[in-house]
Amino acid sequence: MFLQEVAADGEEADFIHALNTAARAMGMTEVAKKAGISRASLYKSLSENGKPKFSTISKVTKALGCKLAVVRQGT
Repeated sequence: MFLQEVAADGEEADFIHALNTAARAMGMTEVAKKAGISRASLYKSLSENGKPKFSTISKVTKALGCKLAVVRQGT
């Protein structure tokens, strides 16, 4: 999945951009509604200059039907 690849190989800004792309594909209004945040706040958080809180990233990820996970890399 697109978000998985970016999370594994990209930088923080790349992941936020990927969330923006996925949210736009699903529909920002629907994602905002599912995430329990305003549409304007979603646009602002996921903008190029946005600095979303972890809670926002978590809510948006869940709204997109995904789950955040921490995986330990090799030793």
